[in-house]
Amino acid sequence: MRSSRMISTKKTRWSVLAAGAAATAMLLSACGGGGDISGGSSSEAGGDTDCSAFEEYGHFDGESVSLFSSIREVEADQLQQTFDKFTECTGIEVQHNGVGEFESQVVVQVEGGNAPDLAIFPQPGLLERMIKDGHVIPAPAEVEKNVDKGWSEDWKAYGTVDGKFYAAPLMASVKSFVWYSPSMFKEGGYEVPQTWQELLDLTEKIAKDHEGEDVKPWCAGIESGGATGWPATDWVEDLVLRSAGADVYDKWVSHYIAFNDPAIEKATEEVGKILRDDRYVNGGIGDARSIATTSFNDGGLPILEGQCYMYRMASFYEAQWPEGTDVSENGDVFAFYLPGMTTDEKPLLTGGEFVGAFNDRDATKAVQAYMSSSLWANTRVEIGGVTSANKGVDPSLATSDILRLAMELLQDKDAVARFDGSDLMPSEVGAGSFWTAMTQWLNGEKDIPTVLGEIEASWPTK
Repeated sequence: MRSSRMISTKKTRWSVLAAGAAATAMLLSACGGGGDISGGSSSEAGGDTDCSAFEEYGHFDGESVSLFSSIREVEADQLQQTFDKFTECTGIEVQHNGVGEFESQVVVQVEGGNAPDLAIFPQPGLLERMIKDGHVIPAPAEVEKNVDKGWSEDWKAYGTVDGKFYAAPLMASVKSFVWYSPSMFKEGGYEVPQTWQELLDLTEKIAKDHEGEDVKPWCAGIESGGATGWPATDWVEDLVLRSAGADVYDKWVSHYIAFNDPAIEKATEEVGKILRDDRYVNGGIGDARSIATTSFNDGGLPILEGQCYMYRMASFYEAQWPEGTDVSENGDVFAFYLPGMTTDEKPLLTGGEFVGAFNDRDATKAVQAYMSSSLWANTRVEIGGVTSANKGVDPSLATSDILRLAMELLQDKDAVARFDGSDLMPSEVGAGSFWTAMTQWLNGEKDIPTVLGEIEASWPTK
């Protein structure tokens, strides 16, 4: 779900991206995407601010657009900043509301006749449900034009249902990252693992080296309000990609094989080798069962206190590190790619969000068009903590080496990349039984065959 990873990058591709920076800068000054939006003539709003890049969105005195999402805390503040100049120049105030129970609350609000103007969907499966129920409307032509220009066909397809385009990609993330302490690795003489078995061996070595201490190889947290459990599904998805391969992954996500297929059970067992072992988790917090009640936002912070060495979480987690944290190869924290089964296998688990509209007001369309543009994408990336797969983004704007590497991976056409499986599944499963079952498993309530069988039984028959 919400919605990183690194290492072993393709330098040729990176050179191409870097060479495109100047062209992207020209694009930004020219205005960066969107189409002509009716709803008022362009004005000189914004005082001394240069509003030329926003003229195409029109001007709307005193209008507001509501935006609903799962984005909270630091990331919510950063999202709001992306609208500062837009509001100054267009007159549209974007009123964002981020909640931890987005997946259930958006359904309640919409079905209760209180839909927001726009919503940011972390799961294509939930988006498809809202489309098929007749709530989310097709995207305006100017939005589709931006997506055709800035995103790959695969990304566009996630916002397309039955051949009609509804929702533009927003942010994107690489999920297969392991955050760690470079200084603790150096002091312990530990090397970044290159295979899954090396990672397991490293985990055991760290545990033995700190036996009897309140220091563990891993810290972990899967609590996320009404979305509790999603970080555990990411673990399973990454291991299905690694232990079973991309073809099995695709069949699993599409339900061509059962959720309790032996390949999925094996992948979950691999996850359990780390997350269900009290010797390995949960540094600075508690035993393995504490994972279920530890917020994913706080889950990695014990690294900074020297209480754990590693935390598996996506590229967007950079925004959760406290202000002043040095995120670099020799800094306070950095990240390495969650390794494959062999050094030659480097599957990529990705995630992202999609902006859908519930009405066709001109002000709504203006905000929707702006959020689909490379202007918005560059603005958000420059603020920090996120990556984008938008081809119009200047990689040099990324706020850390990790985020630049993540963008390189996201834009690499040769990568064996797969979108977050739970996000693609029917929402009853991907944003429901899968989350719940993983939480029950990690909490020690149920074993693997039981939880996988219950998820399989929950898959909708229609």
